[in-house]
Parts: sequence; structure tokens; C-alpha cells
Amino acid sequence: MASAPSSVSPPHLPDTARELVKILVAGPFGVGKTTLIDSVSEITPLHTEERLTQASAHVDDLAGVREKSTTTVAIDFGRISLPGGVVLYLFGTPGQERFRELWEDISYGALGALVLVDSRRLGASFDVLELVEDSGLPYAVAVNAFPDSPRHHTDAQVRRALDLEADTPMVTCDARDAHSSIDALLALVDHLILREAR
Repeated sequence: MASAPSSVSPPHLPDTARELVKILVAGPFGVGKTTLIDSVSEITPLHTEERLTQASAHVDDLAGVREKSTTTVAIDFGRISLPGGVVLYLFGTPGQERFRELWEDISYGALGALVLVDSRRLGASFDVLELVEDSGLPYAVAVNAFPDSPRHHTDAQVRRALDLEADTPMVTCDARDAHSSIDALLALVDHLILREAR
């Protein structure tokens, strides 16, 4: 896996840090990107959240996320150290199409993306999946389990609805739960390692 040179770890990193990896946490509006980064970050996460206003009512579809009152307008940032000296720098990216140019800047240098989707609104994920695929970034999909998510969809049905390639990892996670979120990130890391080994 490609990484930044790290012969001596900076003081703000664990002494065991050997591989520094930039990962995007992508997904549509209201899918749980900020929540996932909050749940796993070992540092106080950076957020650029702003309150939703009437001005955004015609572009931010609140269907399925009526309780949402803020949105990320630039990035979320967090960090997590994994076993083996791998440190993931997590960049949460806005999911709305109007942030495409910002997304392209943030994605520069990333090794992969974890794409969060909401099974209640699978259609909202297509723009983000297109961005990730257009960039050529390898990715894994994490279906964020909301309390009112439909339970009758099988994994195969979700994969088909999202038109995922057979080798694209897909897991279910609860972005509020650190262990579940780490498992989703590990699915992506394993995918990146397998791709590099090929």
C-alpha cells in the first residue's frame, strides 16, 4: 500500500505509525458520514457543519432524514490507528452534486473510499458512486443501518440496485457504533491490500 514516508513519526502520531493512508468517507446528504468519523476518530474530529436554511430547501432533499438540521459544507476530518502501524486519515466529503469541485480536490491523494449508503434512499447514492468511479478510486460500500431501514432487502438486491461490481466489498454497519464503523473501514483496507497484491 502506498504511503507517505515515515522514518520518524511526528510527535502527534503514535510511535507505531508506519503507513499513513488517506481515505475518503463519501455518500449522499444525510447518510451518516459525520457520525461515522465521530464514532472512530482517536482525535477530536474537525467538522465544517452549518445549519440548514430555507435557501437550501430546493437542493437538499430531506426525504427520509427529516430530523437533520445541519450539513457538511467542506469536510469532516478524523484519524484512526489500526494494528500494524497503519494510520487512516479520514476525510468526510459532502455528498451533494454542487460540491463536485471540492470533492475532486479532497479526493486527490486518497487511496480509496468508503461509500456510505442508506437502504431507504438507494437512488440518492448514484451521484456519489459515479464520482468515486469516475475518479478511479477503489471503494467499499457500507450500508448504514438506520432504525427504520427496510429489513426485507437482501444483500444481493442492494448490490443489484447499486449496480456494484462483483469484487466491490459491501458490508452493513451502524455509523454510530465504533466497532461496526471500524469493521466497515477494515473491509475497505482489506480490499486495498488485495488490489495491491494483484
